[in-house]
Amino acid sequence: MARVILEEYVDVVIVGAGHAGCEAALACARLGLETVLFTMSVESIAMMPCNPHIGGSSKGHLVREIDALGGEMARCIDHTFLQSRMLNRSKGPAVHSLRAQADKAAYSARMRRTLERQEHLQIRMQEVTGIITDETGTLTGVTTISGTIWHCKAAVLCTGTYLNARCIYGDVSIPTGPNAMQAAGHLTDSLKEHGIEMHRFKTGTPARIDGKTIDYSKMTRQDGDIPVIPFSFETDPSEVQIDQVPVYLTHTNEQTHQLLRENLDRSPLYSGKIKGTGPRYCPSIEDKVVRFSEKPSHQVFVEPQGRDTDEMYIDGMSSSMPEDVQVRMYRTVPGLEHARIVKLAYAIEYDCINSLQLTETFEFRKIHGLFSAGQFNGSSGYEEAAAQGLYAGINAAMKILGRESLRIDRSEGYIGVLVDDLITKENNEPYRMMTSRAEYRLLLRQDNADMRLLEKGYRAGLVPENRYQRFLEKKRRIEEEIMRINKLTVGASASVNEFLSASRSTPLSTSATMAELIRRPELDYQKTSAIDPDRPCLPEDVQEEVNIEIKYEGYIRRQKKQVDQFRRTEHMRIPEGIDYDLVPSLRNEARQKLKEIRPASIGQASRIMGVNPADVSVLMIYLKRNSSISQK
Repeated sequence: MARVILEEYVDVVIVGAGHAGCEAALACARLGLETVLFTMSVESIAMMPCNPHIGGSSKGHLVREIDALGGEMARCIDHTFLQSRMLNRSKGPAVHSLRAQADKAAYSARMRRTLERQEHLQIRMQEVTGIITDETGTLTGVTTISGTIWHCKAAVLCTGTYLNARCIYGDVSIPTGPNAMQAAGHLTDSLKEHGIEMHRFKTGTPARIDGKTIDYSKMTRQDGDIPVIPFSFETDPSEVQIDQVPVYLTHTNEQTHQLLRENLDRSPLYSGKIKGTGPRYCPSIEDKVVRFSEKPSHQVFVEPQGRDTDEMYIDGMSSSMPEDVQVRMYRTVPGLEHARIVKLAYAIEYDCINSLQLTETFEFRKIHGLFSAGQFNGSSGYEEAAAQGLYAGINAAMKILGRESLRIDRSEGYIGVLVDDLITKENNEPYRMMTSRAEYRLLLRQDNADMRLLEKGYRAGLVPENRYQRFLEKKRRIEEEIMRINKLTVGASASVNEFLSASRSTPLSTSATMAELIRRPELDYQKTSAIDPDRPCLPEDVQEEVNIEIKYEGYIRRQKKQVDQFRRTEHMRIPEGIDYDLVPSLRNEARQKLKEIRPASIGQASRIMGVNPADVSVLMIYLKRNSSISQK
């Protein structure tokens, strides 16, 4: 009997249901496209195989931006967190960033419910084994391990750390994905056959410890903020004022470090058993001991995994050491002397792509209609993955719908920085978002993500009309109050000077504007309400924006001028079909890099490693002579 090949027809295929896949699938389905989301297991939907938190330095900015564009991550964590803190409060507003401890099981369950209830979206638990293209190099569908062909107009690959994955500790090497989930062993070969360049990266995770065996009295307790500030601009702050669960801080010591040094030859990281490149900014504990040998100790955070489990995550001590070394290693840490391991720490190797193969919309240059997002792009982190998934999902949908692609440049959002870095800079290790990567971080604050990006989310179709109208009202109130404050004159009256003296601020001898007073280091918008009787009653988020915009007005104005200069080169577009062999005086290295990456603009070209300012000048002269630069 002849084998019957089943064929299915959808608009979009999403491969992988991690944080990238969830955002990509929801974006496509919410835009009305028939979408199928493939996962190796429904238990892995929005799973957190590593740390149990969302947000943190720079990552909190990404979550806020995802929310402004109409994504789901912020809403999900707002309803499933265990503890919330605003980091870097002692520093300026540019680096303030929310971080929430997550109830892992609750987060995954809520995201799964959201997916299941979304119209136009179906979930299939099956391995995708290959992609299908036509003679023009355009994607026409994917195949699954059962032989079924899923015809589609676009696909987004969000395979995370599952492709040819293997988990490693000591001499043990198991062909499995994270959390012992089934690995995906076929898609890599299909991608290579289609000319896609692959990399081999590595990440890792620490052990999980039975909380009943931990002595918390030897650790420093860390509680959450009161009041809690939600991630989503749409979440009512009154809904997130819950009983929070504490986190505990302890440290490694010389005993820990000596044990690790004595057993380095048994570490797969140093014995050569691990071939993949690991993350520079999230090293294993054995790597920390070698690289930072002068440090007598390293911080260790003991974090809850959920409300309904005693399992604790030992943040700061990821490892791939053998089991016997792990047991002894963790027990050298104060408070963990009698710790029982629930799950061993391990490293995981996996296949990912060279992200320089992607365009600025995250579409493969070689395969039209095929998009890519998340750790499969060579990045690390839940937040980076979710941001990429949303971005790629929107652009896949825009391509199908024949609409303008979503583009976010480096001056508009951390997502823009993330995308530009991945498609422009050589990433020979897992990429991690950091505030230092953003040149214009005073403008790209987490508090104003909606001001920067919600308009784009609305135009894309993911922000509903009622939310957009609330945003416009918020924007209006901010602008009107800033204008009022700048015009308001405060006289040198006895009551004003009494207030200033009580605030340890220099009394006035002549009148001053309210804005000038707010800019004083010891004062701010909230504090000066005592001498502003006509001040309107405004929501806290509006007050925060008014305060920052006034207090840092000079710095913000200066950075906006820098953005204007940046955008001039970003607006100089480079024709897609340019032949760099015809550009005279280009250095060979620059010519090679430009041909490989094919930047979309002069600005992007200037950020490519191996392309120097002289090369950029040569390219600009060539384009001007040939009248090939088009203004956006």
